[in-house]
Amino acid sequence: MEMTGFDFASTDWDAVPAVRHPGEVGEALWRTRQFGSIRVRRVDYSVGYLADHWCRKGHVLFVLEGELVTTLDDGRVVTTGAGCSYQVADDREAHRSSAPTGARLLIVD
Repeated sequence: MEMTGFDFASTDWDAVPAVRHPGEVGEALWRTRQFGSIRVRRVDYSVGYLADHWCRKGHVLFVLEGELVTTLDDGRVVTTGAGCSYQVADDREAHRSSAPTGARLLIVD
């Protein structure tokens, strides 16, 4: 990851407008900032959230609160709790997110 073209910035995530993204079940609220080519998001998944798509985008994802359940296209299921993270490269394992009890994430891609 090359980070160029922007100066130091501090983000008050509660001040960033939320955009609603409906899932197959529940919803995700994205608060997004763009820094050059890098997108940084705080994402809140509602209780029972299930993504409406399989994602092939690479991410570095950190669970701030709750628990994220990620299903991979090879059948593996990975649970990531608060204080833990995962990372995946672009066009690697397709993944689908769910949050049975809700979750708050910080995602960089």
